[in-house]
Amino acid sequence: MTQGGAAQRAFLGVEQSLSGQRWVARLDQSGENKAISIAQTTGLPDIVARVLAGRGVPIDQAAEFLDPTIKSLMPDPSRLTDCDAAAERLAAAIAARERVAIFGDYDVDGGASSALMQRFFNHFGVTSEIYIPDRIFEGYGPNPTAIGELIERGARLLVTVDCGSTSREALTEAARRGVDVVVIDHHQMPAEPPVALALVNPNREDDVSGQGHLCACGVVFMVLAGTLRLLRQRGDVRASDFNLLSCLDLVALATVCDVVPLKGLNRAFVVKGLLAARGMGNAGLAALSQRAGVNGPLTPYHLGFLIGPRINAGGRIGDAALGSRLLTIDDSAEAQVIAERLEELNRERQAIEAAMLAEADAEAAIEMHGGEGPAVIVTARQGWHPGVVGLLASRLKERYRRPAFAIAFDGNGKGTGSGRSVPGLDIGRLVREAVETGLLVKGGGHAMAAGLTVEEARLGDLRAFFEDRAAETVSTLSAAHSLKIDGAVAASGVTLDLADLIESAGPYGAGHSQPVFAVPAHRLSDARVVGQNHIKLTLAGPDGGKLNGIAFRAADTEMGAALLGGRGLAFHFAGSISVDYWQGVRRVQIRVMDAAQAH
Repeated sequence: MTQGGAAQRAFLGVEQSLSGQRWVARLDQSGENKAISIAQTTGLPDIVARVLAGRGVPIDQAAEFLDPTIKSLMPDPSRLTDCDAAAERLAAAIAARERVAIFGDYDVDGGASSALMQRFFNHFGVTSEIYIPDRIFEGYGPNPTAIGELIERGARLLVTVDCGSTSREALTEAARRGVDVVVIDHHQMPAEPPVALALVNPNREDDVSGQGHLCACGVVFMVLAGTLRLLRQRGDVRASDFNLLSCLDLVALATVCDVVPLKGLNRAFVVKGLLAARGMGNAGLAALSQRAGVNGPLTPYHLGFLIGPRINAGGRIGDAALGSRLLTIDDSAEAQVIAERLEELNRERQAIEAAMLAEADAEAAIEMHGGEGPAVIVTARQGWHPGVVGLLASRLKERYRRPAFAIAFDGNGKGTGSGRSVPGLDIGRLVREAVETGLLVKGGGHAMAAGLTVEEARLGDLRAFFEDRAAETVSTLSAAHSLKIDGAVAASGVTLDLADLIESAGPYGAGHSQPVFAVPAHRLSDARVVGQNHIKLTLAGPDGGKLNGIAFRAADTEMGAALLGGRGLAFHFAGSISVDYWQGVRRVQIRVMDAAQAH
């Protein structure tokens, strides 16, 4: 960023922090002026105005932004290509009481989408079966064998959720068997889409709804809204009895866990969905929240970092259908049993991940020696658990701040991999291009995450392909990499009132980043390792104020080593202000993301 043609000065003079970042102010002079205008025209507190200005919220939309509603932000479902055709077919299945098969993905979005669809059919007395493929033995999306089994069990309609857009062979098999298919998805589309009665995907080329940022569960919500409208028009009184808004807890869960941009309708889904979730009307969510030790009202953090990983654990290393089953049932006792099983699987997943991460990080560190290295990190090993490679890719991406893939090869030279990207590089498109050039057996995804299947003999070619296609973009992104600071605060000024003000401009996540504040020149009075590689901190200000902090997964990093050995020294700290609930008491803290020695 430049101001008046000159390079922006480093915030607090931090040219290179303990994690290698340059700190800069998020707002330039134009942003400062915009923040003042927002505060003056809306009456919002200065800190809220600064947060909104720093995230590109227009001055005339600031007040509306703080109170997003489904009614004002959701377009007519008919604007989604094929949504009307999908609604017609779902309504017909309800009228004829046909048996329906719901084919979902094995992640949170797929599980939540499947649960929402089944809850809808249950209300109308329609028998439906959820089928979640085994990640290891079947892979992503519908396959001809599974489709055949579902048809043999009596399915007359197949609805795919969070998958299906690339499943040409499987959907052709369904058509050959005389079974209609409705695809509801959000992943990037191939040039030649599969055959389906209706294919609702806001990312298909002929869709002009402008809703390409939705996760699959958000698209399912819109399709069901269209179906309910159609049923009401036809006089089905049961349609008025189904409270679709009460299911927004599932949509919020999927939206947060699938890391789609929190803009437009997605923000309304999360804001209103959190309100629904806090009522604990979903027995599965309530059981999992209790098992995960959630304190206080549910937040996006709880959904994304406590509940989501536990649901995903079933699809990664256990029964892939556990998540959707948990989110569908209404029996509290049964929900507790499934939640306990997911908790066990999550602990097992954590142990597997820790061992694999040590190997993957050692390989990546060699490639990245001296800070240089490939534009896209690709780690691979035989014997890795294919259900955990996505987590490895995410950890490597966070650590080295560039796109990363982790690939698990079986004994037959076939690799299952997953990739995670950084803002500015569309990894889904990169994988689709690799498929089109014949480098991959299959693959797909979206801008920030992708999956692939590759033969071991083509691994070197794939690395070269990624380097050729991504080097220039990643180099540009790396050169511009910095930590944007929203403002500076002292420990004594970090209060619950401040935290509540900051939260009023949320929820935060992809596309609406968590505000980052600097705590300058505070003495580190305590630093110790807690939990799984986290560091608990106590910051002391020059005016006597104290502030508790936590640096997640930092104990084995350069920053962590400096903090653990820096008791009594002064540091600049940067992180997000949050509220922690302990035994019913609200306490404010800072989640430390970075630090620099204060000179």
